[in-house]
Parts: sequence; C-alpha cells; structure tokens
Amino acid sequence: MTRIGIIGAGAIGGVVGGMLTRAGYQVTLFDHWVEHINEMKQNGLRLSGPLIGDIRMPVDARHLYEAQAISEPFDIGIVAVKSYDTEWATSFISPLVRDDGAVVDFQNGINDERVAAIAGRERTLGCVITIGAGMYEPGHCMRTDTRTLGFKIGELDGSDSDRARDIAAMMNHVAGSESTTNLWGERWGKLAVNCMANPIAGLSGYGSGEVRARDDTRWLCIRIAAEVIEVGRAHGHNIDGVWGIDAQKFVDVANGGDSSELDAELIAGAQALGAGRPSFLQDVIRQRRVEIDALNGWVVEQGKAVEIATPANAAVAEVVRSFPVGELRSDPSNLGLIMDRLG
Repeated sequence: MTRIGIIGAGAIGGVVGGMLTRAGYQVTLFDHWVEHINEMKQNGLRLSGPLIGDIRMPVDARHLYEAQAISEPFDIGIVAVKSYDTEWATSFISPLVRDDGAVVDFQNGINDERVAAIAGRERTLGCVITIGAGMYEPGHCMRTDTRTLGFKIGELDGSDSDRARDIAAMMNHVAGSESTTNLWGERWGKLAVNCMANPIAGLSGYGSGEVRARDDTRWLCIRIAAEVIEVGRAHGHNIDGVWGIDAQKFVDVANGGDSSELDAELIAGAQALGAGRPSFLQDVIRQRRVEIDALNGWVVEQGKAVEIATPANAAVAEVVRSFPVGELRSDPSNLGLIMDRLG
C-alpha cells in the first residue's frame, strides 16, 4: 500500500488527501492550523463540491509535532503549502520520505528547484494544478470547479518516467491527471493563469470566473498573461497553452490583435469555474499574507533578467505590496490603483 505524507492540509492538500484516502491509499495530513487538525481528528474531514457531493470521512490528521511518531517512511511526500513556506515545509516532509521515494511540489508559482535543493533533485517532481479548491472553516475542504483535467505530473529534467505516470494514475482518483515531459512550459502556463486571475480577484473581490468574464477585468488579465508568456518564452520554455487556450492568442491580443475569439474562450471557460474563489482572494478574506512575490512580483524580476518590460504585472505587484500584510481588503475600486500606474 502506497504511503503518502502531505504537508499542508488546506484547500488543495485537503481535497487531494481526502480523495486519496477515500481511494484506499494510506495518507497522513500535516498542518500547522491547530483547529483544523483538531476538527479532523474529532469529526473527520468534510469534502464538498459539485463533482464530490458532500461527504465526511475519517483521515489520519496530525499536528506538526506528531511527526516524531512516524516510524515507517512515506513513499511519496507532497508539499502543498504557500510559496513563502516552501523551504521549511520541504525540510519537514523530506526526511519522512524514503530515500528512493518522491517529493512532489503541489504549489502555485515555480518552486520546484527550491524543493529540489532540499529534497534532492533526483527525488523531486512537479505537479501543475488546474482544479479549484477552497477552505473557509476547520475540517472542511471544497473542490469548486467542474473541469475534467486537474493535475499534470512531470520530472524536472523533462524525462518520461514510470514514476511520473504512476503518480498521475494515482491522482486520477482526485481528478483527471496525466504526466508531462514539459513541466516548465506547463508551470509557466499555469503561472500566467495565477498572475492574471489571483491578484485581480484578491483586489476586487470578484470570483475566479468573474475576473475572466467581466469586460472591465478581462483586458487586464490578457495583458498580464501576455507578459508572463513572453518572459517565459525568453527564458527558453515552451508555453503552448494557458488555461487550455493557445498561449499565442494572449500575446497577439495584447499587441493589438482582435480580441473577440479570445474573449469568447475566456467567457466560456469561466463557467467551468463556478463560484470558486482563487487562493489569493481566500487569503485576503482570511487576512493572511498573499503570494504576490511568487506570482506577479516574480515575473517582474524574471522579466528584468531577459530585458522584457512587464508593466501590467509590475503595477499589480506594486498595488498589492502597498497594503501591509493582512490589511488588504477586496474592493473593485482597488483596480483603479492599477489603472493609475499603467496610465
């Protein structure tokens, strides 16, 4: 029986851990939110969503200090925390995974090399996540989307490996999954999604689908995504798609091309997201630190390295950073602050 340890039992980690437990895998969930772990210990994990229904199940949930009781190493360790928690979380789970096991990066942003620096590059794989998930109370994790494909698993060196295919097969118990030999291209495509939707949702309060469907935010999302694509390509990555849409369409529209086809695809795709909120907006609601430095801020830095201007991403990062940690409040008027910086 495959043994899986997950550090970060939030929205994504909770949905993944719960569904794998339901499928018969031996899963241990670790988290630093005391009330969340206590609720799961006492009453089990509640999972809900349009593709899940509403279920409650017993899970192996543990506080961080309880890792000392783990006597048999995990076969797979999953890092499912915020980007700014990457190093300590990887240092926590990596020693609990057998030497020839796998440590898989389940995060937004591009943190795979940071994970590999601690866990060992030969043990590290990446997972690009396209499902939507949320958590607003202890012990309850939701899958909020209705998309068919949810995960892409890949080796850092781009090789086609049995273990990547095996992990993808395992993840099919959570959502449709496949292995990829283009992890970095997939990462940058997902980064474009996160950069164009997450902070705009967090600043405005609009949901995942709304920021793509509304005329007053969609054009900004397209400009943000186009910059990410151009920077990623300048770094040598093959970025084919962004949220299932031909990546070149974002670049063409941002450079003055006709937007009607891309607008229609974004609006149609928004329906599959339902009423979900991206993680950035969830963090704003809970008055937590946001991941701007691993998203738009990181793209700005990567753009400087290849001498590509990223004014839209820079404006978003500047506006978000203008609020002290925990003090950002969602309001559509915040979008005007971005417009002011863009002129």
